[in-house]
Amino acid sequence: MSKLPISYRNGPSDTLTERVDRAIDDFPSYAGEERFEAEGAIFVRDRSIPDKYYANHVEQVTASTLEEIARLRDRGEVEYEGYRHRCFYVDCDTPTEFEAWLLMEGYQRSDSLVMVLTGELRGTPKPHKISLVETDADWLAYYDLIVTADRESDSGAPQVGDGRASDARDQRIAMLQSVSPPVRYWLAYAEGGPRAFFSSWTSTDGIAVLDDLYTHPDYRRRGLATALVHHCVADSRARDAGPVALETDPSDTPKLMYAAMGFRPLSVSYEYLKTFE
Repeated sequence: MSKLPISYRNGPSDTLTERVDRAIDDFPSYAGEERFEAEGAIFVRDRSIPDKYYANHVEQVTASTLEEIARLRDRGEVEYEGYRHRCFYVDCDTPTEFEAWLLMEGYQRSDSLVMVLTGELRGTPKPHKISLVETDADWLAYYDLIVTADRESDSGAPQVGDGRASDARDQRIAMLQSVSPPVRYWLAYAEGGPRAFFSSWTSTDGIAVLDDLYTHPDYRRRGLATALVHHCVADSRARDAGPVALETDPSDTPKLMYAAMGFRPLSVSYEYLKTFE
C-alpha cells in the first residue's frame, strides 16, 4: 500500500476541517465571475449564467443589526435585479441574527455534506476509459452532458432559443476553459461515447477538491461514477494531494458510494435560497 504524500503527513497545525473548508472556498473562480465586497458581505455574480446559484450568491456575511441587514438586502436587490433567485451561503461565522432574518423572510435552507478521504481509496473500479478534456471535441461532449444535467436538475429552467444556443455553448465552454488548468475536467466513456464527467483540483495546501460528478441517466449503475472517483483520487495523489474532499447532497444516495470507498463525513455547509417565477 502506498504512503500518503508528505504534504499531508506534515501539514499545517490548523484542523483538517479548516483546511478543507479553505480549499473549497479557494476553488478557482471562472472567467466572467465578479467578486466584490459591499454592505458587510461578499457578492458573487456571473451575468452569463444568471440561473446558477453557485455563480450568483452572497457569502461571508457579517451584517447583524436590523439596519445592516436592511442595507445588505437592498444592495442585493440592486445587484441581482432581474434574477430568478436570491441565494446566501452561510457558515459558522455568519451572525445568527442574519440567519434568523433569512428564515423569517421565507428562505429555504439546503445542506451539503462535506466528506473527506484521508487514507487509501477502497474498491476496484470497472475498466472504463477515462480521459482528460483537452480537444475541441472533448469540450463539446462535456458541454452536451452539462446540458443534460441542467435539464435533469431543473426541468422548469428556461430553454435557450436556437438563435442563442451556440453563444450559450461557447460562453459556458469558455468559462470552464478559463480555469483549466489548474482544474482538470474528465470524461468517462461507455459504448463508445462520453457518458459521465467529474472535475478535480488541488490547493496549495495539498487538499484535493473533487466537484460536479454526473452520469447520463441512461448509463447509470455501470460503474462510471466509481471509475471517475478512483481516477480523480489517483491523479490528485500523483500531484501531491493528501486529503481528498468533496461535497454531496445528504439526502441522496451518492454519499453511500463515497462512504463505501473510504470517504468519511467531515462537516456541513449550507445555503439559503429563495426563487421567483
